[in-house]
Amino acid sequence: MQSLKPMAASLALLAVSASPLAAHSLDELEAQLGDREQYFQPIGKEAPDFTLEDAEGRAVGMQDLRGKVVVLHFVYTSCPDVCPLHAERIAAIQEMVNRTPMRELVQLVTVTTDPEHDTSEVLREYGPTHGLDPVNWMFLTSGPGRPEDTTRKLAERFGHKFTKTEDGYQIHGVVTHVIDREGRWQANFHDLKFAPTNLVVYVNALVNDVHPPNAHQEHSFWDKIRSLF
Repeated sequence: MQSLKPMAASLALLAVSASPLAAHSLDELEAQLGDREQYFQPIGKEAPDFTLEDAEGRAVGMQDLRGKVVVLHFVYTSCPDVCPLHAERIAAIQEMVNRTPMRELVQLVTVTTDPEHDTSEVLREYGPTHGLDPVNWMFLTSGPGRPEDTTRKLAERFGHKFTKTEDGYQIHGVVTHVIDREGRWQANFHDLKFAPTNLVVYVNALVNDVHPPNAHQEHSFWDKIRSLF
């Protein structure tokens, strides 16, 4: 139990900082989160399916991610401004998650929209450069044998619109997507101005399977968090 104290302390700090978000159901939590986080957008539908490859050439699909809450975003490594900032925001979220027991149940996923230039070697170097830990983070690309625009079409299915300019820079939306443990695309956090704590609170609710209340469910998901320790 002694080894759990740092994780318990981190989670307790998170609970205190977000105490107004105590909720009995995901709908209630989303309503409360919507009031305090202007960059939050509930979605609530099946996530687009895909089969891509990681930096080691291993196939990864949505089915492989079932059982974990997925935090997913799109970048291209030659992007000079927003993409590295987005990656660093994801790294900050990962650091918060990995201080808690959620570490084993959350997978962070970066997808390149420029597979032609983002080779396996580039993908392997990107994470350490931006503070991402491969323990529960992966960088995916289309892989050989698939059309070069595979990941861009996937981005479009997640609601992105972008073009490729003359100098090669792809312009697309900055969105962090959250997918639950059953493969449902539950929410977006837009831009880079959202509070990372709010995203982590939302992920925590999905990890703990917050559902609508019934006769046998009377405690908030914060009670569930406290019961872990």
